[in-house]
Amino acid sequence: MSMKISALVKDPGRVPRHVWISNSLEALQKAVEGYIETVTLATDLVVICNEEGRLMGLEPNCNICGYDFVGTIIMVGTDGEDFTDLPADWKTMKLLFPQLWEVKQ
Repeated sequence: MSMKISALVKDPGRVPRHVWISNSLEALQKAVEGYIETVTLATDLVVICNEEGRLMGLEPNCNICGYDFVGTIIMVGTDGEDFTDLPADWKTMKLLFPQLWEVKQ
C-alpha cells in the first residue's frame, strides 16, 4: 500500500484544491489522465502534468513561471527523486502562485 501525500490539484477552469493523494504512479497517472511528466519549480517543488496533454488536446489550465499547462495538474514536494508533501502551507502556496486562483470564465 502506498503512502498518501499532501498535494495541490488544479483542474482547468477551477480553483486549486488540497488533496491527499496516493504516492503511486498509477494514482498520479489517473489524476492527470495519462503518462506523467514533471516540471521543476524549485528544488523541493514540482508540477506533475500529462506528458501528452497538448497532443491529446487537453483544455488549457494555467501558466506557472512562463510554462503553459493543459489538463489537470498536481503540485507536490520532492526529496531527491521521491514525491513528498507540499513544502509550504496553503496560505503560502496562494501567496507564491496567486495566478492559480484566478479563474477565467
